[in-house]
Amino acid sequence: MSRVGKHIIPISDGVTVKFENGVLNITKGTIKEQYKIPSCLNTEISEAGIKFIPVNNDRNTKAMWGTSQRNVSNLISGLNKDFTTMLKLSGVGYKVAVKGKQVVLQLGFSHDVNYDIPEGISISCPDPTTIVISGRSKNLVGDVAADLRRYRKPEPYKGKGIIRQGEFVYRKEGKKK
Repeated sequence: MSRVGKHIIPISDGVTVKFENGVLNITKGTIKEQYKIPSCLNTEISEAGIKFIPVNNDRNTKAMWGTSQRNVSNLISGLNKDFTTMLKLSGVGYKVAVKGKQVVLQLGFSHDVNYDIPEGISISCPDPTTIVISGRSKNLVGDVAADLRRYRKPEPYKGKGIIRQGEFVYRKEGKKK
C-alpha cells in the first residue's frame, strides 16, 4: 500500500479545484494548471482536500497512486511559492550570464553554449559561477537544471563541472608514479 498516496492533499486559500473528464483543473487567480488523472484512480474533492482512491490492487495502480498524489501536491504548492534550484560552476574560466531569454555558458569549449530559457522559468545569476533556477512547476525546474548540467557533468578527478547545491562529488585519486 502506498504511504504517500493515502494522504489528503490540503487545498490552500484562493485555490479552486475542479475535476472534469479525467482532468484536474487547479486555478489561483489568473494562473491555471491541469493534471490528467490516470484511469486507475478515483478522485474525491472535499473541503478537507483532494484524495485519490485506487480502483484495483495492481502494482502499477499503487505506483500511480503515490505519483499522482505527489504531482498534484507539488502543483498546488507551486501556485503559492516558487520552487528553486541552485547550480554552481566549478572550473577554471567557467562563467555564466543571462542575456535576454538565453543563458550563455562558458564551459571550456571553443564556443559559448547558449541555452534558451523555457516559458514559466526564471533564471538569474547572482555571480558569474552561480545559476538560480526558479518556477512554479517542480518538474520543469528539475528538467532545466538537468539540461544545464548535461553540458558539463561533474568529473571525479578535479571536481570540475556544473554541481547542484548540496551535492557531494566523489573524488578519485589520480594516477600514481
